[in-house]
Order: sequence, then C-alpha cells, then structure tokens
Amino acid sequence: MVVASKLNQVFTYDSFVHAISGAAGGCIAMSTFYPLDSVRSRLQLEDPEKNGEARSTMQVIKEIVLGEGFQSLYRGLGPVLQSLCISNFVYFYAFHCLKAISSGGDKKQQSALKDLMLGAVAGIINVFSTTPFWVVNTRLRMRDVAGTSDEVNKYYKSLLSGLRYVAKTEGVRGLWSGTVPSLILVSNPSLQFMMYELLKRNYMKYNGGSEISSLGYFVIGAIAKAFATVMTYPLQLVQTKQRHRTKEQQNGASTSKGAIAQKDVGVIQMMMDILHHQGFKGLFRGMEAKILQTVLTAALMFMAYEKINNTVFLLLKKTPAK
Repeated sequence: MVVASKLNQVFTYDSFVHAISGAAGGCIAMSTFYPLDSVRSRLQLEDPEKNGEARSTMQVIKEIVLGEGFQSLYRGLGPVLQSLCISNFVYFYAFHCLKAISSGGDKKQQSALKDLMLGAVAGIINVFSTTPFWVVNTRLRMRDVAGTSDEVNKYYKSLLSGLRYVAKTEGVRGLWSGTVPSLILVSNPSLQFMMYELLKRNYMKYNGGSEISSLGYFVIGAIAKAFATVMTYPLQLVQTKQRHRTKEQQNGASTSKGAIAQKDVGVIQMMMDILHHQGFKGLFRGMEAKILQTVLTAALMFMAYEKINNTVFLLLKKTPAK
C-alpha cells in the first residue's frame, strides 16, 4: 500500500502541469534572450592567445551582426529549444514529484536544505537523461563560425543527425561528454531552486500569503539565478569546452603554442590548464554574457512558468501545489 501511494504521487496531474509550464516558460525565455547565449558560448570557447583580451558582450554581438549577419545570432535556436523543452520538462517533473513524495503535501515540511537536496537529485536525473542533446547543441551553434572544424560544419546539421554522428564516431562516451562537470553542476539548479523557493516562501510569509506579482516572480528568479551562476561559473566554462571537443580534436588536432590542449582531459586538469595559460580571469571568461543571459532568461522563465502554471490550475479551478 505504501509503494502504491508513493507511485500515485509520482504519476500526478499536478507534476505534469508543473513540467509543461516549466518547459513552456523555458522556451519563451530562451527565445527572447538567445543571442546572449550565443555570445556566451563563443566567449567561453575562444582562444585568448589568438583573440587577445576578452571582448565585451556588445563587441561580440556587433562583430557577429556585421560579419555573419543578424540571423547568425539565432544559429542553432531550433535544436536548443527542443533540448531545453525536454530538459525543463524532466527537471520540473522530477523536482515536483520528489517534493510531493518527501513532504506528502505538508508545506510545513518544506525547507531550504530539503529543496537543495531535491534539486540535486532532480538535476542528476536530468543530466543522465538529456546530456546527449546538449553535447550536440554546443557543436551545432558553432557551425560555420570561423575556426570551427570541417567535421562540425559537415555533419552537425540538426539535432537528430548530430546525435547519430556522435553515436557512430564517439560512442556512448561521446554522447555523454561533459557529464562529470554536469553532475557537479547539478549544484547550479539546486542552488537556484533553493534560493527561489526560499525567497518565494519568505515573500508570501511577510505579505500574508498574498499572490506574487509578475514583477515579483521576475525579480525573485533573477536573484536566484545570479546567486547560482556566480557560485558555479568555472565548472560551466569547463563543461562547455568539454562538450565542444570533437573526436578529431580529442585525437590530437594541433593547437597554437600556449593554447589549452584539446586532448581528452579531466575536469580538474582542464581547470588547471586554464589557470596556467589564462590566469584566474580565464575561469570566468564570458561570465558577463553568461550572467546577463542566464539571469534574464531564468527571471523570464520563472515568471512565465508561474503564470502558465497558475492559469492552468485556475481554469481547472484547482489550487496548485506550491
């Protein structure tokens, strides 16, 4: 009976609505601020030995528009939205299922520490489920960019074709490239959701349980994401570099003197290489664009998620499980 009760909490309509709302909110937000994400990827992947001092977000946007056309700012948007939709659905569904199982619907059992732990477990489930999509996405968005290998330009034309090519040439290991930093990076959404739920609970507590406005959700989401991003950025940088490396690069493609080796290295080794060749600033290369993009995207995502979620439950005349 206990097992059946737990299964009933896993397969619930409430969790499904939360997952759909999270997926929709994420796609809306990513579509709005995608150019900033494209800039962030380029800043993280570029070689400072070749490009000199780090460029600003606006400089890179101007270079892309003038050199490649305005549409290049949205290169790879389709596959990203596909992957984000799957990823957000998995994460939100897992988080709210775990939340329902652990608390049994009792809000008094909710706490920042519990939210952190539930977010970590949901993140691990998400990483193992969706890493292959993000591996291909990282390469797709760099197609036809100066310095990108012919292999990427030729074989990475869509999400599906990219997945097939990686599976054929790199195997399972290639599909889950960057999984180690991704697993460590479950701390990012965990910290984000912990801070978001904490701020939301305290806001409602001090306002007598009154509904939070759209602007309130936006601000709370922005603060939560900024906190999580600053805490975990070096690992995100390493993750992007690991995912971008193709088999050709891993097998010893030549690099310029002083550049970070492209061989198959671990997380710690890659971080040490970055520190050695680029200094401490190298670990935060591209963070300006990352902070701008992730904070705005997360803020809009949470705002859209909450409004879609509340609207669906309102139409069904049902109180959502917060």
